[in-house]
Amino acid sequence: MNKADLIRTLQKKNQFLLENDIKDSVSLLLNNISDSLANGNRIELRGFGSFSARKREKRISRNPKTGSSISVPMKYHPYFRASKALKAAINK
Repeated sequence: MNKADLIRTLQKKNQFLLENDIKDSVSLLLNNISDSLANGNRIELRGFGSFSARKREKRISRNPKTGSSISVPMKYHPYFRASKALKAAINK
């Protein structure tokens, strides 16, 4: 499911809402999650899971094409941990 599919699904389940309102709400939610992670905050959605940013230290890696060593700078990557309820729903 992609963003457009999610919007269509929400529209079908909530026909009293306009598609543009749903599109704006989904975009606003995703932008707020992204901004919060960029600021170093953690997001917890009870019954779904939590989002956080994890730090990857600077390291030396290899270019697979040439085999030469390259330096990969320190960076952050998003991390998601599913809740017990989500895991149970997926595995039933």
